[in-house]
Amino acid sequence: MNAGTTQDERRIIKGGIMAKAVTSVIIKDLYGSAGNTVFRRTRSGTVTVMKRPDMSKVKWTKDQQAARERFRQAVAYAREVMRDPKKRSEFEKKAKKTGRTVYHLAITEYFRKKG
Repeated sequence: MNAGTTQDERRIIKGGIMAKAVTSVIIKDLYGSAGNTVFRRTRSGTVTVMKRPDMSKVKWTKDQQAARERFRQAVAYAREVMRDPKKRSEFEKKAKKTGRTVYHLAITEYFRKKG
């Protein structure tokens, strides 16, 4: 690497990130997946493109299975909050104060209540 290489270019060269794209009309609303490629858009608007991880050969331990189940239940609770206008408005007030999303606050609350 030469002295004129930027931090982002060094990350690309070392494999830290795949690529960075300038937002265009085509990319700005892109998210989801196509085949084995996943397009992820962050709250800030950055789009990340990555290969879908192959988890088919992973052997989950009992503790991991239990944690995954708890998280599934937390997500179900968060979706329930999002559908209920009364609960959602309560969470929106908290979210505005903390700068977080209603969805993430609901997941956090689920885990705090279930301990």
